[in-house]
Amino acid sequence: MVNIAIIGNGPSHLIPNLSHYQHNIDIWIGADRGALSIIQQNIELDYAIGDFDSVNDGELQQIKIQAKRFEQHNVEKDETDLELALRLAISLRPTMIYFFGVTGGRLDHTLINIQLLQQLVKKNIGGAVIDSKNHLELKFAGSYTIKRCENYPIVSFIPLTQEVSGLTLEGFYYPLSKATIHMGSTLSISNKLISNNGTFSFDDGIVLVVRSRD
Repeated sequence: MVNIAIIGNGPSHLIPNLSHYQHNIDIWIGADRGALSIIQQNIELDYAIGDFDSVNDGELQQIKIQAKRFEQHNVEKDETDLELALRLAISLRPTMIYFFGVTGGRLDHTLINIQLLQQLVKKNIGGAVIDSKNHLELKFAGSYTIKRCENYPIVSFIPLTQEVSGLTLEGFYYPLSKATIHMGSTLSISNKLISNNGTFSFDDGIVLVVRSRD
């Protein structure tokens, strides 16, 4: 099992304390300025990749020195820096990829970064987008167990397809049984677990599970 973390170029104040995840991460990849964020949090930088147009010359030199592997691309390219990092991560055959520094700032980047999770699910790779206030995971139809997390106590289930059918929530303050929710519905947001564990399941569709805090 190989777990990989990719740190993007999002606002630094939204990047959580990465040391809290060190025990679970085998490989750290910095996309553009995300490489500098890894270094600044005193974590070993395994890969640095991107066009590095978001760092100055001194910072770029620091990244080159600290990174075990460094890969610089032209500014004019078809992929974003995060896509380059994701392609690299997938080539390393991971079990799970964690994304940090991919929310906040430009909304177009945030939305497309979240959609990148779909690439992972189709390849049977787990994926999560994490910032200081949110933890997002994309789920396809099936049954899942969910544990209480004090850092992210609020749980929402957001449909990413026109319809999600058979949504059942057990162990939640607001339970559901075989509900059908449509894109744009608020029926399944702002829920909480009533014990240490709960379960959710659905029969068809794609759901974005968002765990958050105020």
